[in-house]
Amino acid sequence: MEKLIEKVIERAIAIQQIPAPTFAEQKRAEYLRQAFEDEGLTKVEVDKYGNVFACLPGKSSDTSLVVSAHTDTVFPAETDLTIHKSEGRISGPGIGDNSVAVAGLFGLLWHLREEKITLPGDLWLVANVCEEGLGDLMGMRAVVKRFGNTPLAYLIVEGIAFGRIYHRGLGVRRYRITAETRGGHSWVDFGSPSAIHELAEVINHFLALRLPVRKRTSMNVGKINGGVSINTIAPKASLELDLRSESGRNLTQLSRKVERIVRYAERPGVHFSLEQIGDRPFGELPEDHPLVQLGLEVLSRQRAAGDLQIGSTDANIPLSMGYPAICIGLTNGGGAHTTDEFIYTEMLPKGLQQLVDLVTLGFERLGS
Repeated sequence: MEKLIEKVIERAIAIQQIPAPTFAEQKRAEYLRQAFEDEGLTKVEVDKYGNVFACLPGKSSDTSLVVSAHTDTVFPAETDLTIHKSEGRISGPGIGDNSVAVAGLFGLLWHLREEKITLPGDLWLVANVCEEGLGDLMGMRAVVKRFGNTPLAYLIVEGIAFGRIYHRGLGVRRYRITAETRGGHSWVDFGSPSAIHELAEVINHFLALRLPVRKRTSMNVGKINGGVSINTIAPKASLELDLRSESGRNLTQLSRKVERIVRYAERPGVHFSLEQIGDRPFGELPEDHPLVQLGLEVLSRQRAAGDLQIGSTDANIPLSMGYPAICIGLTNGGGAHTTDEFIYTEMLPKGLQQLVDLVTLGFERLGS
């Protein structure tokens, strides 16, 4: 296993060194396409979105499993991707989220071949795009549209989440809200409405909303743009709003309140527009579902306690459609979404074995 883990780490770094901001994952996709072909996998292709598909044929094509990890990162293409290594630790932008998980697809393949394991059905390895930010899970939507309910399960792999089993998809809805006015000179036209001031009033109304305590719900204005200069009454300004909830009902109700606030803010000389820019649907598997229980079992085999979680991951899409899916992690680390992101390598053998067991036992338990 030690040499295998070294190969996985080498592959993770090779992947990490290729810039792949959301919506611009093409170079990384081409690298992965070639790497899958070099492994002799079948049905290797890149779809129109940039998802990379590869199949390890099993004894029969009547059953299948999909194992997927997202390729995109939150970092701009010009980010310094220098890797730093120390004892048991590797740091660098995107190494944990999600390069090591994508490398885990190859680790899974290599382990199965090393142990001469022939699976009962087809194993689909998928490197998908647009998981981060405003990608809105576009890649995973295309993956699920392609396979539908035919796989026994969708297994989603993340880098820094070992021990967690995400069996519930956190609902997320995102808006871009824009205010527009005539604008003018800050002194000569003082008193005329400012798009920035109007947007600030809307934010105050958002903050006055009482959010549910049960079924945790959150709201965040993450970005504001607008204005021309310090001495100009702003003719245009916009914000980006992120709403989340453990309850689909709570999320819908909060969304309606937000839309109502924006609608009522409209007045002569002030125009508002509201655009939905993201919708990660809510979905879940019950704790007693065989896939969730299998996830706990394979962690127990690695002497790790399983932590059942809710989160916003690629698993949201199959879960929202009623398909069996969980998201797991290969290792632990920290600093996700920062240039100081890091992973601990000592956990990788357990993380990879967890994935191998999920696949081999998944065919056995879920296919019966």
